[in-house]
Amino acid sequence: MREVYRILDANFNRAREALRVAEDCGRFALNDPAITQMAKNLRSGLQEILSAMPADEMIASRDTAGDIGTEITSPTEPKRENLADVAQAACKRLTESLRTIEEYGKFVAPKEILRIERMRYDAYTLEQRLQDRLAVAGRFAQVRLYVLITPTLCRGSIRETSRAAIAGGADAIQLRHKGGCDAECLAIAAELRELTDETGKIFIVNDRPDIAAMVAADGVHLGQGDLPVAEARKLLRPGAIVGRSTHSLDQARGAVIEGADYISVGPIFATTTKDAGPPVGTALLQEVSSAVLLPIVAIGGITPDNAAQIVAAGGKCLAVSSAVCAAADPQDAAAAIRAKIS
Repeated sequence: MREVYRILDANFNRAREALRVAEDCGRFALNDPAITQMAKNLRSGLQEILSAMPADEMIASRDTAGDIGTEITSPTEPKRENLADVAQAACKRLTESLRTIEEYGKFVAPKEILRIERMRYDAYTLEQRLQDRLAVAGRFAQVRLYVLITPTLCRGSIRETSRAAIAGGADAIQLRHKGGCDAECLAIAAELRELTDETGKIFIVNDRPDIAAMVAADGVHLGQGDLPVAEARKLLRPGAIVGRSTHSLDQARGAVIEGADYISVGPIFATTTKDAGPPVGTALLQEVSSAVLLPIVAIGGITPDNAAQIVAAGGKCLAVSSAVCAAADPQDAAAAIRAKIS
């Protein structure tokens, strides 16, 4: 049994180390409480499983000096280009170790096998969460329907309106909370972060990088009078999205120079949702699309009736608020607009 104990000891150590790497990424790099808690829970569960194993015999079987694996490395092992590489390597190491523990544990601690199996599935979820968060900026380029949740416009609860928007085809949700207190904004943001985590959608907070950071949102959207992009990034986790509202070609070019990840252009049509000046029409959208390579979000007065005009002008991403939030059926309203987008 000594050989089996060596295998189990080595893989418990690998799993613990991998979880620490994942937890540190969630805690310090991403400032993400959900990921951090998930990793902590897995570490705690792993320790409980270890307590059901012959831990003393496993440690006694350890032979680091005689381990031939310490001298063998793969060509890719020293290569890590970014946080995503580090997180992915840790998660792969974790799931592989758990599989080994599961197999060899079948005749050492068979009562723990189902628990180890569930832990391995949880580890796959942890890997997915980490990779989604680290790759979110690239994912924004795939957003087609961007729904701005404005609490004062919602007929039903904020959460259910958001859930309906997602069910209708929203790829990203933005919390646009104006006029309420900070505590209320934070509570709503935390609720929407939980919902978008559950559904795998992007979550952006309007104007408030501090609130975005507190709930580990995927990013923040800034108006023309808000913080500079570089200053907002100091409050956010690495890889977070920063968008900027623009109302002219010069502002769009300025946002590119600032380092924004995407820009909104509008108001395309007349809107009562916000005071963004007179409508600019689809002509500005076409002009900006020809001059700027960033993802461009058309915004302002968009409805199922006029969405096709924006798509015909080259618009790939449409942002709406009242057309969905104030609709009698937000899911149908979102689906009607999403159907117009290629």
